Amino acid sequence: MKPTDFAGHLTKYLTVYLPAHQGAKSNTIHSYRDSFSLLIEYCRDRERIPPEKLSVSRVDKRLILRFIDWLEKERGCSISTRNHRLASIRSFFAYLAVEAPEYLEQCQRIFSIPMKKAKKPPLKYLTLEHTKAILSQPDRTTFRGKRDAVLLSILYDTGARVQELIDMKYGDIALNDTVTITLTGKGGKSRIVPLMQPTGELLKQYIYNTGKSVAVNRNELLFPNKHGKKYTRAGITYILQKCVESARNQGLSDMPENVTPHWLRHSKAMHLLQAGVNLVYIRDLLGHADITTTEIYARADEKMKLEALTKAYNNPTDSELPSWKKDRDLLDWLKSL
Repeated sequence: MKPTDFAGHLTKYLTVYLPAHQGAKSNTIHSYRDSFSLLIEYCRDRERIPPEKLSVSRVDKRLILRFIDWLEKERGCSISTRNHRLASIRSFFAYLAVEAPEYLEQCQRIFSIPMKKAKKPPLKYLTLEHTKAILSQPDRTTFRGKRDAVLLSILYDTGARVQELIDMKYGDIALNDTVTITLTGKGGKSRIVPLMQPTGELLKQYIYNTGKSVAVNRNELLFPNKHGKKYTRAGITYILQKCVESARNQGLSDMPENVTPHWLRHSKAMHLLQAGVNLVYIRDLLGHADITTTEIYARADEKMKLEALTKAYNNPTDSELPSWKKDRDLLDWLKSL
């Protein structure tokens, strides 16, 4: 059976355009693939369009609107998930507008579908006390404990995304007076991040204990799992949560629940901001494309300060203050000016 134009364009988009032209990571490609798997499933089950007969012309704005409505109302997806699926579809049609200009008007109609506004969840981060407690939990008398200690310390100290940590190789390390790591983030963009001296020493000891060399083993993973493969996000989360639970059992009963690796990234940014570091430097450390993304930490810090002030002081502007209208002498004086 001859493939439809939709199948041909989608295959090229996922297998050639995203990895080769956009430099998209495998996780990003898998996420986009999942969005289209759901779309194809919806077309098959609800629109009665078999996958082998699904053409570009049938995937119009009205169908996409019905699809994202189905995601929310029948699959129970959150607004953020709904928006993520729509973003994947819009990205494909942006590609299609160039590859197949005959569908330009249809693509523009799909571009016009707005993202749905959702209430942003509060920024989740750890206090400096909680962070220190977590990083001190691994048993550094064992190789695994040493690995966990340096792994979590680097995750916090660099503000790395968890995927950036998972992809880290020996060749990304520069063992100079100030140890630096090259992180490759979204869109294949790289940035060089310096380590604080204690973390740098931990990393040097770890590399020495592995018997590996930054120069000779440059293409090998810095933190492989027990099978010599890349860790999964779940694997890194498991290591972190073991340390969180251990810190809680040692007396930190106010330790937050469900701490994830991304909390360490947020925590690093908040701690730098509270130490007076300029937002521009924080942006560069985190690898944000735009300073407006980094400003969420400044807004969260302002909110935290306001809440602290509110708890610490009574508001003097209450109803018990004297009314100007009842002070006749003051009113008469003002009128005489």
